[in-house]
Amino acid sequence: MKTYTLDEVQDKLIGKHGTPERERFEYELQMDLIGQAIKQTRQERNLTQEALGKLIGVQKSQISRIESNASNVTIDTLMRVFNALQAKVKFQVELPHCKISVGQ
Repeated sequence: MKTYTLDEVQDKLIGKHGTPERERFEYELQMDLIGQAIKQTRQERNLTQEALGKLIGVQKSQISRIESNASNVTIDTLMRVFNALQAKVKFQVELPHCKISVGQ
């Protein structure tokens, strides 16, 4: 019986690193993890979705969508959520002739 490494299985099922399919999968996974982290932190701070929404000026339904999958939210809204949850945020963009870092 042949055994496979995790990398081999992922390459076969999801696509090799650098392919559009794999990049999309990795992006969606990261957005799901961010949503889960927001939900867990909100619950640890004893905030309801409605209370967090009021803190940042959005409806409860938007908080629910962010927690389900943070991929369809603006950076501004995410930053307001992180600020309300007292999260430390480091955001870095690297372009060919420019490097921008934003921290909170």
